Amino acid sequence: MNRTASDTPTPARRKALVTGGATGIGRSAVLALARAGFDVAIVYGSSAAAAQATAAEARTAGARTLLLQCDVSDETAVRRTLAAVAEAFGHLDALVNNAGTTASWKMRDLESLDLAEWDRTFAVNVRGTFQVSRAAVPLLRKCKDAGGSPAIVNTASIVGLRPGPQPLPYAASKAAVVNLTKTLAWNLGPHIRVNAVAPGWMEGDWMERMLGEKYDELMGHRAKATPLKRCVTADDVAEVMLNLLTANRFVTGEVVVIDGGFTAST
Repeated sequence: MNRTASDTPTPARRKALVTGGATGIGRSAVLALARAGFDVAIVYGSSAAAAQATAAEARTAGARTLLLQCDVSDETAVRRTLAAVAEAFGHLDALVNNAGTTASWKMRDLESLDLAEWDRTFAVNVRGTFQVSRAAVPLLRKCKDAGGSPAIVNTASIVGLRPGPQPLPYAASKAAVVNLTKTLAWNLGPHIRVNAVAPGWMEGDWMERMLGEKYDELMGHRAKATPLKRCVTADDVAEVMLNLLTANRFVTGEVVVIDGGFTAST
C-alpha cells in the first residue's frame, strides 16, 4: 500500500473515500466531492500516475487528499487502508464504492469465459464492495455520532438490472451489487444510508474497450435512441452520486438509473 497526503489539514471539511478513484467515474466523483467541500481519500489499484493527477486537481479545488494503493479484493489490504484513512481523517462522511473490473469473452460463446476471470470480477466488484463498506462502518458511525448524515454510494450498472452485451461475470456481479446495496441499507439503517447508481452506456475508455472499432457507430445509435439524445458521461454519474451523498436524507436502498431515459423508453 502506497500512501501520500497533502500537508495542510482542513478540519472543517467533510471527509470522503472513493475506491477506483483515479479514472472514469471515480475521478469525476473525487472532483465533485472536492468542489463540494470534502477532503478525499483516493483508493486506486494500479493507475498511480492517474491517481496523482486526480489528487492534484482535487487539491486545486481546495481538498486535502490521501492517496492509497489497495486491491479491494484483499481483506488485509482493505483493513490496512481504512486504518490509514482513520489516522488521517478521523471519520468518514461519505464512501463511494467504485472500484471495478470485468472479464474478456466472445459474446454468446459461454466457453470463451475464463473462470479465473469470473472469480476475479466477483472478488473486486462484489466482495470488494462489501469489504470496504464493512471496514468503513466505524468511521461512518463516528460521523453519525457527531451529528452528521453518513452515506454510501455503490457503482452498479444498467446491465445489473437488464440483459446487455457486457460479459456475463460483469453483469452478474453488478446484479449482486444491486442486491448488496439493498441488503446493506437494511443492515446499516437508520445510521448510514446506502444507495447505488446504475449508469447506462457511458462515454469514455470503458465502453471503447468493450465496443472496439464499433464504438462511435454503436454509441451514436444509442444516443439517437435515448430521449435526452446523448450517452451518459462520468460527470453525469458523479453529479447523481454527490446528490445521494449530500441530500436525499430519507432515501436508502435505492438504485438510480442514469441513462437519459433509454431504459424507460424501450
